[in-house]
Amino acid sequence: MFVKNNVGEFFYIDSPLPHPSTNLSVHSLPLKKTASICKNEEISKLIALLSEYGLLVLLNESGEPIGYLHFSSVLKELYDSYQYLEAYFDTILDTIDTSVCVIDEQETVEIWTKEAEKIFSISHQEIIGKKIIDYFDVNNLEMLKTLKNGKPFYRHQHQPRSDLFVLVNNNPIRLKQKIIGVVSVDTDITSQIRLNQELFNSIRKVQHLEQEVTKLKPANDPFQGIKGSSQEIARTIEMSKKAAATNATILILGESGVGKELIAKAIHDSRESAGAPYIPINCGAIPPSLFESELFGYEKGAFSGAINTGKKGKLELAQGGTLFLDEIGDMPLDLQVKLLRVLQDKRFYPVGGTKQIEADFRVIAATNRELIDLVKQGKFREDLYYRLNVITIKVPPLRERKNDVIELVHHFLYEFSIRYNKPIQVISQKLIQDFLYNDWPGNIRELRNSIERLVVFSTDEMISTNEHVHLSDDSGPSVGTDNSTFTDTLSTLQDELEKYEQKVICQMLLNENGNRLSTAKRLGISRTTLYNRMKKLGIM
Repeated sequence: MFVKNNVGEFFYIDSPLPHPSTNLSVHSLPLKKTASICKNEEISKLIALLSEYGLLVLLNESGEPIGYLHFSSVLKELYDSYQYLEAYFDTILDTIDTSVCVIDEQETVEIWTKEAEKIFSISHQEIIGKKIIDYFDVNNLEMLKTLKNGKPFYRHQHQPRSDLFVLVNNNPIRLKQKIIGVVSVDTDITSQIRLNQELFNSIRKVQHLEQEVTKLKPANDPFQGIKGSSQEIARTIEMSKKAAATNATILILGESGVGKELIAKAIHDSRESAGAPYIPINCGAIPPSLFESELFGYEKGAFSGAINTGKKGKLELAQGGTLFLDEIGDMPLDLQVKLLRVLQDKRFYPVGGTKQIEADFRVIAATNRELIDLVKQGKFREDLYYRLNVITIKVPPLRERKNDVIELVHHFLYEFSIRYNKPIQVISQKLIQDFLYNDWPGNIRELRNSIERLVVFSTDEMISTNEHVHLSDDSGPSVGTDNSTFTDTLSTLQDELEKYEQKVICQMLLNENGNRLSTAKRLGISRTTLYNRMKKLGIM
């Protein structure tokens, strides 16, 4: 029974109530002071008050008593809730197929999942409650660094043992601004690293064979220089081949560095006869005052300082071939009018000339800008835009074709190894991952430059994280930052490596007319290994 005094304090009777026949007053019984609490009060305040009083009066929103809370009943409810959450937690740990290790602030192992048992060959019963340093070299425990400095990191390649490579995510556990432990999630990538080395050796041999074959016979496909096997670049190449079958004007769209000129040159080689001129002109690199004379040429004495014999312009030099107008969005407006006239009339006058010249060439234009936006802003002529935009080919940026990164890395690595006479044999798995995770704002050009820097600064036959600083200069973004994200269109690293391995094996089988023994020898592996890999990759 509760009693409230005139100042709002609550008391309760901690003894049996007197029988009415005794004529004893309730107020004559011993009272114990207690406290009141609203039903929506914080649990921390509730626990503190229960610890002090043992029993609390529960109030509603109006401040009226609606019941009471006893320490024993609250303790039971908390314990039931703890068991409920523990059941969920234990089931989650038993279900996930990821290696999870949790240590407390004393470096004692508190959680060790089944996958951790599998990767590290240490049982749960053996390691739980023991010091993590009893099982691993302290210098190889990245989680101890996180425990000390509180700095998390993600997708960090780590080698806890000489025969094991893992990708680690570490995160500190904090309670009231204090670090009380660390969660470490590990993914075994040992097989991927070994496979990457085998692939690297195989690719070098295949590329060497391709180089030798190329020397012996001319290339039949002008598009073979465009590296990549992803669906994105395959669609672009297919569309380019269809466009090359016509004489229509082609507009190539894409960010800087994606290889627009490579596509343009392949289209030219595909549809023009051997020896036909291919004349590129960068519309953003020529001063406006010189642009007209560069494009149309000029006659003798057309202006002061002109060559006495005159000079042919790019339009005349492109006769019978292709004129490639790179960065067409940067062409001056007054020149746009004249170019439109050439495209419509198929003839033009040189600067200072009186004789018309026939415009017998095909036009391919390219830009990294949105021409339709320039049209709306009045910076590009609408009629020229629709004259150029007969067939549009969009070249995807490298971040949208991450499946091609590994192939491009090995291609450029081989190219620069030959150029600089540096026999690079190995590229570390950490750098491969950095290349995959980077968004490559400079696209293939940036990737190619990064590989060239790595080869130039390499000091031995392996490119490792020691050369990581050379991946980008101070003006551009670095490769392999912790915040890099994995593109949704890219599957796991192992899947990508298996796809490329499948491609290498199939190509070598084709070269060896299906002879598996010869194929195994050319790949530098045993016939048994080849059979096993073919079975796993579904080539059988």
